[in-house]
Amino acid sequence: MKSTVKSSRTMGYLEKIFRALNAKYFDGTLEEPIITIMSTPRAYGHVTVSKTWRRGDEYRHELNIGAGTLDRPIENVVATMVHEMVHLYNMQMGVKDCSRNGVYHNKKFRDAATARDLAISYDPRLGWSITQPSDKLCEFILEQGWSDIEMGRAEYISWASAPGATNKGPAPDPGTTGKRPSSTRKYICPCCGMSVRATKIVRVMCMDCEKQLVLAE
Repeated sequence: MKSTVKSSRTMGYLEKIFRALNAKYFDGTLEEPIITIMSTPRAYGHVTVSKTWRRGDEYRHELNIGAGTLDRPIENVVATMVHEMVHLYNMQMGVKDCSRNGVYHNKKFRDAATARDLAISYDPRLGWSITQPSDKLCEFILEQGWSDIEMGRAEYISWASAPGATNKGPAPDPGTTGKRPSSTRKYICPCCGMSVRATKIVRVMCMDCEKQLVLAE
């Protein structure tokens, strides 16, 4: 895969990820939104409740991935994408999964998200909103060969409720900011630099160099 260091390439990459996730977790039933990359200072992402974009004669929801969070480990970016897709699915099905201006995530959200390989935990302010990729989701990401996005906007990421906000993506754990640790491990060939990812400790050989890959720091 070519490096995702251009916004246009990154947009196409996110659209590709959306379509694969739609097929796997939603049977391809989600109406495709307009995917954007914009600053979202208080969340990792959002979807709009109304259809705010016009494409030809059709109107679509917006699904945004926060520009300052793109360079997180790919499994966390994908978890944000699935989180927002669950909101889209619930909206299509007429299920109310949030209250308090879209901030508090209820058990209907939790159940729909857990069914789609997200690990959801509870926060008193946000409800069932704290989102991590499960091992099954990480395994799917590895099967797809998706790699980290190599660009991101330098900005301070924190969480707070905001009046008038739309549904928000998975927030940092209370009191934390910045990147989460990766849920996968990266192994590199000490000779040629070839790399692979795994969800657990493995022993892997580079067949070209006949060297065992070492765990990257």
